[in-house]
Amino acid sequence: MKTSEQGCKRPIVQGCKRPIVQGCKCPIVQGCRSGRLPRRVVVIATERVFDGFFKLDRATVSYERFDGSMSAPVSRLVFERGDSVGVLPFDRERRRVILVQQFRYPAYLRDGPGWLWEIIAGMIEPGRDAEDVARSEALEEAGYRLGELRQAMTVYASPGGSSERIHIYLAPVVSDQHVGNGGGFPKDGEDLLVRAFELNEALEMIEDGRVVDAKTVLALQFLALHWGKV
Repeated sequence: MKTSEQGCKRPIVQGCKRPIVQGCKCPIVQGCRSGRLPRRVVVIATERVFDGFFKLDRATVSYERFDGSMSAPVSRLVFERGDSVGVLPFDRERRRVILVQQFRYPAYLRDGPGWLWEIIAGMIEPGRDAEDVARSEALEEAGYRLGELRQAMTVYASPGGSSERIHIYLAPVVSDQHVGNGGGFPKDGEDLLVRAFELNEALEMIEDGRVVDAKTVLALQFLALHWGKV
């Protein structure tokens, strides 16, 4: 692989006319006229246009284009609800996973199913970390006291309009760790069904449309792909 100059490990893009900066470690993308991925963003103005349980912000920004120039100012709405965590308990010996089902009104709209099978999940409130929330939600929703947590990934839920990141964990469990009924908090309007599925059945539920929640699809497929390593 050809490099930009001595000591720099960036590959050179043929036809790129942008000068190479010594020591720069930005990745190079073939076909990108600037010779590197865009990184610059200028936030011109922000305002909160709705401040309820969820937040809605409007931002005016200028961002670096792939040719190296800066864009004209653009307005973007951002749905702000903070970050969340999801955790998939699994029984290695029985090759089972624990899922919960609950009613989701947004998933009821447009002839949706309404009740969704999901991994355990919750919002990360200020002052708490992802693992702490994963453990408390597992106890509240499914009645499991978790031990080891293994982070699978962090993904954006819907980056076109939301800043939310979901931190997804896997949690090996045994029967002794099932210490309660779960089901959520009725006083908060929660009503959850807890069930163990064979991993193969849970994967089939993705294919036949019984599992349509994105974070759950990701967690199940990640577990299946890495079963021998978790």
